[in-house]
Amino acid sequence: MAETPAAPIRIALADDQALLRSGLAALLRLEADVEVVGEASDGAGALALVAEQHPDVLLLDVQMPAGAGPDGDPGPADGLEAAERLRGSGTRIIVLTTFGRAGYLRRTLEAGADGFMVKDAPVDRLVDAIRRVHQGLRVVDPELAAQSLAAGPNPLSAKETEVLRACSVGGSTADVAARVFLSEGTVRNHISSAIGKLGVANRAEAVRRATDNGWL
Repeated sequence: MAETPAAPIRIALADDQALLRSGLAALLRLEADVEVVGEASDGAGALALVAEQHPDVLLLDVQMPAGAGPDGDPGPADGLEAAERLRGSGTRIIVLTTFGRAGYLRRTLEAGADGFMVKDAPVDRLVDAIRRVHQGLRVVDPELAAQSLAAGPNPLSAKETEVLRACSVGGSTADVAARVFLSEGTVRNHISSAIGKLGVANRAEAVRRATDNGWL
């Protein structure tokens, strides 16, 4: 008696870059054991797609707009928050990033994702990652893993991270203080401490260094 062929791995994609998303979907459809069941362009769409299609694996961009749900509430701020909200959904998640920022690796794993890959990885490597994640394994791009070890842990405190994240939006110290509900003096102290820890010269460089390492 002939064996019943295994069901294909049902894949969903969430990325705000339509050309990249559709191109990746087309490449995945060439794989005999993969079925692309839907695409989304923002965080809210990603949540809705998983709720509707229950894919086996979701390929999820790190940086994409929040969007809005049917009730008008904003969706996840980024792919990492989307991964956190989808924890326990039964869908395994591979987070994709354009830039190999090693600091994102720790945050990705903390968010409950099962894999972390760069978008420009060879297609065969990505397909292999999909198959392995579908089998219950955890997959990390080897280059990102090496970078993460070299970068070390996040040296910033929770408050320093919060203040730098507020600084990334721009504005004066008073503006930042209002966003994080702290006094201007306290904000200056947190910024000064972050600058010292990161070994940079000013606030803008601190934001850039922390962002590049995925700490914001």
